[in-house]
Amino acid sequence: QRRLPPQTWTNSINQANKMALLAWAKETGINLVQINGQRRYGAPPPGWVGGPPLAGTEVFIGKLPQDMYENTLIPLFQSVGKLYEFRLMMTFSGLNRGFAYAKYSNRRGAKEAIAAFNNFEVREGCAIVVCKSMEKCELSVDGLATSVSRWELEAVLWRVTEGVLSVTLYASPCQKRAQLAVLKYSSHQAAAMAKKTLMEGNMRLGGVEMRVDWLSPDLKQKLQLCEEKPSSSRVQGGKCLRVPKQVPLSPVLCNTLDRLNTLCRRQYLGTPLFLTKCVQADPSGWLRFWCRVVIPGCPVPFSGFTWVRQDGPGRSGHEEAKVAVALQVLRMLGES
Repeated sequence: QRRLPPQTWTNSINQANKMALLAWAKETGINLVQINGQRRYGAPPPGWVGGPPLAGTEVFIGKLPQDMYENTLIPLFQSVGKLYEFRLMMTFSGLNRGFAYAKYSNRRGAKEAIAAFNNFEVREGCAIVVCKSMEKCELSVDGLATSVSRWELEAVLWRVTEGVLSVTLYASPCQKRAQLAVLKYSSHQAAAMAKKTLMEGNMRLGGVEMRVDWLSPDLKQKLQLCEEKPSSSRVQGGKCLRVPKQVPLSPVLCNTLDRLNTLCRRQYLGTPLFLTKCVQADPSGWLRFWCRVVIPGCPVPFSGFTWVRQDGPGRSGHEEAKVAVALQVLRMLGES
C-alpha cells in the first residue's frame, strides 16, 4: 500500500470544504489567522473602535462537524449579533476539533446566539451545543519545588506566556514539600494559550516538572481557606486581596544598586539598565511594578513584578522598585 507524504495526506483531507473556505475568505476579504491550534477572526474585527467587549459576551460552540469551517459558521453566528471575535479549534490535518468560541460586541448578542443556536441542526441530524463560555482566566500549577520563588516563576511566565496579571504561591494541598501556584491571566484566550504552552513545553523550575490545569472551584475554595504564603501576592478585579507587610529598608538594601553596579563592573558585564512601569496602585499605598533589568553581558534580561511602597519625600516608587529588583538580580547571580 502506497503511503502519501504527510503534507499531501493532510491537504487531501476534506479538500472540497477547504477550497470553499479559501474562496469565501477571498470573496469577503475576511482575514483568518491560525496560531497554536486555533484559527481566529477579529479581535478586533475591521472597523472596530474602542476596547474589547465586557465579560459575558462569549459563547462556547460544541459538537461541530469536523469538516465545517468559518465560511459556514461566521455568517451563521453573525446573523444574531455583531461578532468581535470567532475562534475555531483546529487539528494538524486541517479538520476542526469540534468546538469553537464566538465573542459578541455585547451580552445581548451572546444571549441571542444561545437562544437561537443551542440544539440547532447545522446539518440534518447534527445538532450543535451553544452555551455561555466560562471564560476561565486562572490556572493552577502544582508540584513546584519549595525553593522556587514567586519572582522566578513570574520571570519564566513573562518570557513564555502573554497576559499574566498575577502569581500566587501556596503550600501544595496535594503534595508534601511542594508548592502550588495560581496564575491569573488577562483573558480566557491568554490563559488557554498559556496552558497549552506550559503543558506542551514540559516546563521545569528547580528541576521539577510543572503540572498545569484550570483552577477548579473546589481547589479555589480550599486555597481561600488556607493561609497564603508570605512571599506571594494576589490581584483580582483590580483590587489587591493581599499586600506585603511594610518592611523598612535596611542599610544593606540601601546600597543594593551600588552592589549590583560593582558586581557587573567586576565581571565586565557592563552597566545595568533598569526599566520600571507601575501597573497597579493599592489604596493602602503599595505600588506594583513591572521591572526589567538589561545587563549587556547577560544573554537574557531579568523580568518580573514587585510590590513597593513610596515612603517619604524625595524617594519615588520607581527608585524603590529599582532597589527591589536589584536585590532579586543579586540573589539570582548568587551574590545575596
